[in-house]
Amino acid sequence: MSARHFLSLMDCTPQELNSLVRRGIELKDLRKRGILFEPLKSRVLGMIFEKASTRTRLSFEAGMIQLGGQAIFLSPRDTQLGRGEPIGDSAIVMSRMLDAVMIRTFAHATLTEFAAHSSVPLINGLSDDLHPCQLLADMQTFHEHRGSIAGKTVAWVGDGNNMCNTYMEAAVQFDFQLRIACPKGYEPKAELLAKAGDRVQIFRDPHEAVAGAHLVSTDVWASMGQEDEAAARLATFRPYQVDRALLDTAADEVLFMHCLPAHRGEEISHDLLDDPRSVAWDQAENRLHAQKALLEFLVEPAFSHA
Repeated sequence: MSARHFLSLMDCTPQELNSLVRRGIELKDLRKRGILFEPLKSRVLGMIFEKASTRTRLSFEAGMIQLGGQAIFLSPRDTQLGRGEPIGDSAIVMSRMLDAVMIRTFAHATLTEFAAHSSVPLINGLSDDLHPCQLLADMQTFHEHRGSIAGKTVAWVGDGNNMCNTYMEAAVQFDFQLRIACPKGYEPKAELLAKAGDRVQIFRDPHEAVAGAHLVSTDVWASMGQEDEAAARLATFRPYQVDRALLDTAADEVLFMHCLPAHRGEEISHDLLDDPRSVAWDQAENRLHAQKALLEFLVEPAFSHA
């Protein structure tokens, strides 16, 4: 049987995704109650990081340990990948030694090429196109605070980046309406926008996008690898800062999310993470629980030799 990969939210059915969200909540509860649950004893996750990370590394590494397994961290200078070994060759070798692989990378093609040659599950820990693990955490966080997101309105304010792309996939899979407020020329990927159809609308005015929304989300204006564009982006995106006044135009029960790290005074006002409507810290913690649910789903449990 070929391995089950998670490169995009579209790799699962809506039912599977909702099950992962519910399972993440259950695993969080087990952890809080101090109940040991180790289905992945003796299982090993390889983690390849071409991009720096705080939350992704911590959540996957801690998650594997809590599930009874182990994780191995590999930076580009730790592997032959950084020295030009073909991705397909690396995938064949690694999948003979590991039980799953997580890659955080730039080009999404790195993931698809690796997955095509891997006999164990591959997880997208972030690419320039998509960040599906973050969306699992976001959906879990919304569910914990407000119940099902189906039928609700979500506003994305800012750059049409990998997070925005993944929110479009989430709109389809989790059945909500997405309004994207972004400057001209900074729209999300056209092919994903086309696939989302009438689930997604593009706005230029953030006030229009946020009006009546149940969830408002944003991200930094210059992502990793775009540092040289930072000054120009700062000027272009200035009208897209999310502050308390903008949130006031959303639904009374609105939640605010940010995948972090946040640049206070840029995409958000200095005080926004302290607003009672912000759930960014719960959202960050839920990376751990949502990914544990994903690992449990994808990785074969330890064999019983009894």
